[in-house]
Amino acid sequence: MRSLMLFLATPLLFACAAAQAGNLVDVQVLDRDGNGTLVQYPARGKQYVAGIPGHRYSVRITNRTAARVMTVLSVDGVNAVSGETANPNQSGYVLEAYESTEIAGWRKDMSAIAAFEFTALSDSYAARTGRPDNVGVIGVAVFRERTPPPPVWREKEIAESRAGSLGGRASTDSAAQPAPASPAAENSAQAATGAAPGDLARRDAAKSAPAGEPLGTGHGQRESSYASYTTFERDTSRPYEVVSIWYDSLSNLQARGVVPRPRPVPSEPQAFPAGFVADPPVSR
Repeated sequence: MRSLMLFLATPLLFACAAAQAGNLVDVQVLDRDGNGTLVQYPARGKQYVAGIPGHRYSVRITNRTAARVMTVLSVDGVNAVSGETANPNQSGYVLEAYESTEIAGWRKDMSAIAAFEFTALSDSYAARTGRPDNVGVIGVAVFRERTPPPPVWREKEIAESRAGSLGGRASTDSAAQPAPASPAAENSAQAATGAAPGDLARRDAAKSAPAGEPLGTGHGQRESSYASYTTFERDTSRPYEVVSIWYDSLSNLQARGVVPRPRPVPSEPQAFPAGFVADPPVSR
């Protein structure tokens, strides 16, 4: 099974602590508006992060292996490259050996994305395109690359060919390019960008999720993000592993018992609270 995948051309980053580790990749969620790497809370056999409504975020994926891997990113049950209802056999991103990169939004074309941002479930991209059932989870399906041993007399030729492909050449195999979103989904995507001033006001209001409403991922403002095509042949039809991270607001995670609520520390009388003797209040 041969298909055309995307390779991110953004600056490479190295993974740090708090990653959800699989055998092939580590996955982290980063708050792009000031909170850094989001802490992952283990509960009931899952990993959770707490998002802040209105904040942009990105998904950092790090290849832990010495070979290329392909990663298919699902956000709220939607493929982050094509906009289709997510399936592991769709388009994804190819990471080189030990490479790490951040995916910060829904891919619009080979040079732009619409930013991932935490928002009310009702304003999420998935809900606004009629697919609200899987809002609240980020998933990465990972595939190994099929690399049959070449004949000895072809080693040099293949090595040169691979070196050329890693230089960023776009493949001419258009049949395997990411499928365009459906007209309905595209119309919803255009609405989510806030083309009309009234829609901008409605979307901004929806970002502040009412108390108790779950978080989702919105279709944020467009940003530059460059990618190029590359070829990748999967070694199996099913992913080698799937790494998932669930998310919601901190208050919702606390209400569900995922994140413990802080316990108030009772105050104790202090023998020496400091300072000099003050005059007592004047009695009336």
